[in-house]
Amino acid sequence: MSQPKPIRRVAIIGTGVIGASWAALFLAKGLEVVATDVAPDAEAALRRFVAAAWPALQRLGLAPGATQSKLTFTAALVDAVKGADLVQENGPEKIDFKRTLYRQLDDLLPPDVIVASSSSGLTMSEIQGACERHPERCVIGHPFNPPHLVPLVEIVGGAKTSEDTIRRAAEFYTAMGKRTIRLNKEVPGHVANRLQAALAREVYHLVAEGVVSVADVDTALSWGPGLRWGIMGQVMLNHLGGGQGGIEHFFKQFTGPMTAWWKVLGSPQLTPELQQKLIDGAHAEAGTRSIEELAAERDEILIGLIEMRNKVGKTGQAKVA
Repeated sequence: MSQPKPIRRVAIIGTGVIGASWAALFLAKGLEVVATDVAPDAEAALRRFVAAAWPALQRLGLAPGATQSKLTFTAALVDAVKGADLVQENGPEKIDFKRTLYRQLDDLLPPDVIVASSSSGLTMSEIQGACERHPERCVIGHPFNPPHLVPLVEIVGGAKTSEDTIRRAAEFYTAMGKRTIRLNKEVPGHVANRLQAALAREVYHLVAEGVVSVADVDTALSWGPGLRWGIMGQVMLNHLGGGQGGIEHFFKQFTGPMTAWWKVLGSPQLTPELQQKLIDGAHAEAGTRSIEELAAERDEILIGLIEMRNKVGKTGQAKVA
């Protein structure tokens, strides 16, 4: 196979929340984006999203040649992927839908075009089984919402994904300003969602048991460990938690208490009653703030954190270990 050409044109399949956010990011990085979606008014909704996201992307820094005018839309899949160097697929989390779509893409695309899925739960081994020609170019490129701001991308190959595809995908996302991790094994939910699920389970348990209110458990997270997690990960924080003795001292001091807590962590059932308790608590915590206002608040703080991390990273002070 000849050397793959640079990725300059990306096809976005599915322009919901994730697909639209990907489109905004790729445009901000100077790429051509062709989007497709069969939903009514999908193009108008996509263009509104990109326009609304643009000020934040400008603040973080646009690449040379970045412009919203490089976005085109078509309802026809065959037209959307024609000439694409990479496809970012954001369709429904339904295996039959994915397999049918990937069978089509396998027939339509040249063999060197990467097909990356944003799937948060399905495995690439399941999906790429529908590709008879080139399953090796299919990979999971799972972002975190919203992709145009949150840097994380989880890269997961299927049983038939080539190392070359994984390498090229990692290089592409890194060039887009993303922070990538590679999963060495396929697991349901990948990594970040599994971490979220583990935390959510204990949050819901504490609320269900009446230990704490919804607002207070959110305060505990966002004004406690959540602040630290926005700076460095759990293991590095453990290293700091051990003081001058580092992580070795941390384990000497805290293995007993920590493993004792594990034994009493909850496994709540999300009954209708518990769901309603969480729903009522969420609305009370939100107060009069709309979804749009809450998202704007989240994004403003995210941008500030990203700017600070980028600033510290450039001075070389971010590497504490």
